[in-house]
Amino acid sequence: MRVFALSDIHIDYSANAKWIENLSVVEYQDDVLILAGDVSDIQKLFDWGLNIFTKRFKKVLFVPGNHELWVTREDPKKNSLQKFNDVCAAVKSTGASMEAFHQQGVSIIPLLGWYDYSFGEPSEELRERWMDYHSCRWPRGLTDQDIAAHFTALNNERNSVAGNKVITYSHFLPRIDLMPGFIPSTHRILYPVMGSVQLERQLRKLNPDIHVYGHSHVNRRVKIDDVLYINNAFGYPSETRTSKQLMCIHEC
Repeated sequence: MRVFALSDIHIDYSANAKWIENLSVVEYQDDVLILAGDVSDIQKLFDWGLNIFTKRFKKVLFVPGNHELWVTREDPKKNSLQKFNDVCAAVKSTGASMEAFHQQGVSIIPLLGWYDYSFGEPSEELRERWMDYHSCRWPRGLTDQDIAAHFTALNNERNSVAGNKVITYSHFLPRIDLMPGFIPSTHRILYPVMGSVQLERQLRKLNPDIHVYGHSHVNRRVKIDDVLYINNAFGYPSETRTSKQLMCIHEC
């Protein structure tokens, strides 16, 4: 069994959708795919994408990204927590999973999340530019901090370790120092919406060997305090820094 990592596939772009459709239907039948969010905000495309992956891998393990919780392009009357429930139902119906996975001495554990501004306060410019502020809709009175607390609380209810090798995964970053030093200062405006330190606290309790994340579209493989952090984002067709390929992160 091999474990592959991928995030931010964004199949709204036809080139990205074609790439997943062209994946081998035989090569990965004994393997697991960690799909760390941002498949599509459009429900039909999301369902199609998960079906493509589940036909190619033994098991697909998923956590939603921010794009999955956008509502304005399809149903502006629906709120983003209702959209999360739709995503959960679609994951289950396709045979993918958002639950902890245990096999061959390996535990692979999802961590839901959102950003809570523990990486910094958002500027007015960010609030204008960042699409989540315009494309997500939360129940009245809930802040991003409330949403982050809601999702991280769900992690406490479902996750346990059963194997000698532990892999955790999230869409959002668990620590801001995963962003490399070469990021231009003009792009660091995005740091407040990159993730939450609460995710780091939760993954450390699980004592993982590897943590897979997405969201930043900045691919990295870096070890910090005995945890190997891996981001393998596919990214938009115009992005040249992303790998545009699957990454095997473990084999047993």
